[in-house]
Amino acid sequence: MRKKVAGSASARAKVTPKKGPASKAAPMSKAKAAAVDPAAELAKVKRVVKEHLPKGYKEVAQGSLTCWVVPLTAYPDSYNGHPLWYVAMGPQKNYLSLHLVNVYGSKPLQQKLAAGFKAAGKKLNMGKACLRFKRADDLALDVIGAIVAATPMADYIAMAKSVRRK
Repeated sequence: MRKKVAGSASARAKVTPKKGPASKAAPMSKAKAAAVDPAAELAKVKRVVKEHLPKGYKEVAQGSLTCWVVPLTAYPDSYNGHPLWYVAMGPQKNYLSLHLVNVYGSKPLQQKLAAGFKAAGKKLNMGKACLRFKRADDLALDVIGAIVAATPMADYIAMAKSVRRK
């Protein structure tokens, strides 16, 4: 084991005080100041989904997500042997997510969603089927309800079958 010499660079680095006022606490960020309860925000969105969900979809938990799926009894030949997701939602590290899978395969639903958010004055933060948000108020919930209600299970199964390679 090597002995540290008092005048060496590594010894000086450990005893050199940090610059700046050490007694001041870091200012609280706006995000921490206005803390959001993810469970409460997701509960608001869940009420909208359940209210508008067409018949036949089943609610299941998959990890930290709440999902509404096509049960295997209705469509046992899914591409991966698992129930098809229709809607899913849950917390992520820095945001909450709402997956509207029927939007992914439908240009008219994509356009309806974008137009609805614009008309409501809301910013649409979305990937292919996943909406990212921090609060339920960030979403145009009436538009979300209409999108959820837009695809009956029989139509969704037909769409899944039509895009599947044989």
